Amino acid sequence: MRIEIAVYAPVCHAPITVSPAFVDTTIVYADNRGTMHRIRRSSERGHADHGWLDSRFSFSFAEYHDPAHLGFRSLRVLNEDHIAPDSGFPTHPHREMEIITYVISGALTHRDSMGNEEALRAGMVQRMSAGTGITHSEYNASKEEPLHLIQIWILPGEPGLEPTYEDKPFPLEGRRNQLRLIGSRDARGDSVKIHQDVELYGGLFDDNGSHSFELGANRHAWIQLVRGGLEVNGHALEAGDAIAVSDEPLLEFHATGETEFLLFDLG
Repeated sequence: MRIEIAVYAPVCHAPITVSPAFVDTTIVYADNRGTMHRIRRSSERGHADHGWLDSRFSFSFAEYHDPAHLGFRSLRVLNEDHIAPDSGFPTHPHREMEIITYVISGALTHRDSMGNEEALRAGMVQRMSAGTGITHSEYNASKEEPLHLIQIWILPGEPGLEPTYEDKPFPLEGRRNQLRLIGSRDARGDSVKIHQDVELYGGLFDDNGSHSFELGANRHAWIQLVRGGLEVNGHALEAGDAIAVSDEPLLEFHATGETEFLLFDLG
C-alpha cells in the first residue's frame, strides 16, 4: 500500500509518497543483553530556520531527507517547532495521517475544513485524523508570546477513514511523577483516540524521580525528551534527545532535574 500525503512547509508544497512499512529503521545496535537501543541526539536532528519558524526534525520531512531516519514503526513525523508571534501556517491539506499536536508553551489557533476553531494552550493535546482529506491552518495569534509545540504524524491502521478532530487538556500537574495516557487506539482513560496500534504517554517528573514501565512482547518504544534530563535503562538523555527501544521488557526512567517527556508504545 502506498499513501499520498500532502505536506505543507515553507519550501515544500508538493505531495510526497511514503510507505507504511517503517519498521526498526532507527535501531542500529544491541547491548550485551540482546536488547536494542538507538539514541537520536537533539543536535543530530534535521533543522530548518525560516525566521518565523524554527523546526527540528527527528525524521525525514520536507527538504530534510535522511535515509537512516525515515520513521520508527508507525511513527512517521516528530517535529519540534518554535513559531514566532503573529505567524503560522496558512490553510494547507493533509490526507491519510493521524496528526497529533502537543503544545509545550504559548497558544496555537487552529481552524479546519470540518468547522473546528480552537485555541490550544500548554498541556493540551490535539488529534486530527486526516483520513480522506482535510485542510487546516495553524497560527500563533499572540503579538508577543512565542509558540513551542511538537507535531506528530502517525500512519493510520487503515486508509480511507472519515476525517475527525478532538482536543483535550492534560494538565502537567496531573502527570507529575507518573505516566499519563494521553493517546490510545481505544481512547481509554479519556485519552485522545489514535487510529493505530499506539499508546502515547506524557510524564512530568521531579528531580531524582524514578518510574518503571513494562513494554509488552513485540512492542517498541520511542521516548522523546521535552525538557530536563532523563536516564532510560542507563542511557542519559538531554532536552530534545530521543531513544528508540526494542526487545526490552522493562523501561526504567530516572529524572535529573524537573523532566517532561513523551513515551510512544508502538506495535
